Amino acid sequence: MDAEIALRVDGQRRTLSVDTRTTLLDALRERLGVISPKKGCDHGQCGACTVLLDGRRVTSCLTLAVAHDEAEVTTAEGLAEGDRPHPVQQAFLEHDGFQCGYCTPGQVCSAVGMLDEVKAGWPSHVTENLEEEPDLDEEEIRERMSGNLCRCGAYTNIVSAIREAAE
Repeated sequence: MDAEIALRVDGQRRTLSVDTRTTLLDALRERLGVISPKKGCDHGQCGACTVLLDGRRVTSCLTLAVAHDEAEVTTAEGLAEGDRPHPVQQAFLEHDGFQCGYCTPGQVCSAVGMLDEVKAGWPSHVTENLEEEPDLDEEEIRERMSGNLCRCGAYTNIVSAIREAAE
């Protein structure tokens, strides 16, 4: 059974007809040609497909497209302002926060979402003082980014990039 939906992807309204079982990831990649979110594990375990959905980070391989009709989807492609990279993207470049680059779009989207969560005062499992804004030390960043895997092991540079972007 197909359903007509509309998504605002990286600032552009897109309409499409999808099978009701189609994931947001497959709708983006296969139907709309938006290829920055990657299909890694297809089980929500690696984070390569992470996008911002109405401003919150989600693993798009576990999200049904029909459940988000009229939603705002931001991928790594949509974070930049014209030719200027988003501050997180710029920090990834400056700190060499990638090697093969496969996980990078998901890492970047997750980092942007994570920084918004910190601004909103959301604690993580390692946040010590729940009364104050979380301190973005290495342990805090690693915990908050734990859903995004990098097979190349660029974690040290990813953490450095996120710390810089947070400042």
